[in-house]
Amino acid sequence: MLPRAALLGSIGGAALALLGFLPLLETLRNPVVGMASFGVLLYVLLGRGRLPWRVPGVLAAFVVGTALYYGLGLAGLGLPGFAVPQPQPLQAVLPLPDAGFITGLPYTVPYLPLLLPFGLLMVIGGISVAESARAAGDDYRTRDVLLVEAVATLLAGICGGVAQTTPYIGQPAYKHMGARHGYTLLTGLFIGLGGMLGYVSLLVQWLPVPVLAPIIVYVGLGITVQAFQASPRQHAPAVALAFLPALAYLLVIKLGNPAWIAPDSFAALYAGIDAHGLSDLAAIVSLGNGFIITAMLWGTALVAIIDRHPRRAAAVLLLAGVLTLFGVIHSVDPRGGIYLPWMLEGVRATIAWQFAAGYAVLALLLGLLSLQRPVADEAEAHDPR
Repeated sequence: MLPRAALLGSIGGAALALLGFLPLLETLRNPVVGMASFGVLLYVLLGRGRLPWRVPGVLAAFVVGTALYYGLGLAGLGLPGFAVPQPQPLQAVLPLPDAGFITGLPYTVPYLPLLLPFGLLMVIGGISVAESARAAGDDYRTRDVLLVEAVATLLAGICGGVAQTTPYIGQPAYKHMGARHGYTLLTGLFIGLGGMLGYVSLLVQWLPVPVLAPIIVYVGLGITVQAFQASPRQHAPAVALAFLPALAYLLVIKLGNPAWIAPDSFAALYAGIDAHGLSDLAAIVSLGNGFIITAMLWGTALVAIIDRHPRRAAAVLLLAGVLTLFGVIHSVDPRGGIYLPWMLEGVRATIAWQFAAGYAVLALLLGLLSLQRPVADEAEAHDPR
């Protein structure tokens, strides 16, 4: 069983980077609205401040931000890009099962190298989310969580769904906001009916992003904090280490945007190798691809080292080396696809074998160091008693 520091650290890093930093950027794209909403949220939920008439903190932040957004915008004091959305007609569309997807299956074959690692990440994410809920006091069976996730994905796919279902991270933050099982039920009904009746697209159109983003930032903070608080204190370095691959993936998202770096320039920067080693971009992309699995393996290995089990850490590192060769982690495909190691050529082959060799060498060193006399035995040998 993986240590809690590895499980929570992997989603804690994702929460910090993808639920914390990215939505924070969206929050600050309209500073007046975003900072006001975020500040009210923190005042109530973390500062335990009181609001008039006992208004819930999330509702208050939402109302304040929305009023500022449209009030300043209509008065001409908002950002230059402000515009009142055009009303869209509602249309009821039922998600009826359809066998048409069968004719499209042959077209998915070229995308399997991308789909398989994505599916694996979702499964591992479900395991980590179940552990996060367990740490928050809700002991859900991981097998049941994964089973519901799989069945929901299949049913959604038959009805035209294009994304895999996975439990959403944030259990500790939702509980802190007062959510219980009814919250999940009502959310499912609200979103499900909204998709069928069309009012979800209407809400997305009218609700300002700088008002909604702070709520996601708060959820990200809650998950990040839980990763440290729910793990043994001595494993805190493993939690922090597990955060780093997610930060690399954050850079991959931004640097992979063609509006920032032209594809030709990206390829040239990625392939660069000099006397110091791989290019910065190659290191960032390789670290970011498969970041959740990488974070779990790194966290597990460091926990084993902290607990003085170097052979266990060496075994985890050898596993990481094997997964590296197939692109499950540290994929040299900028899109994150998997592959067979003997099919790689040029710079990509160099990057893959360098990462795999790094894990192998470190595993060998830990294996050799494990042959020493344990520290406890040495202490006992010098104990005058």
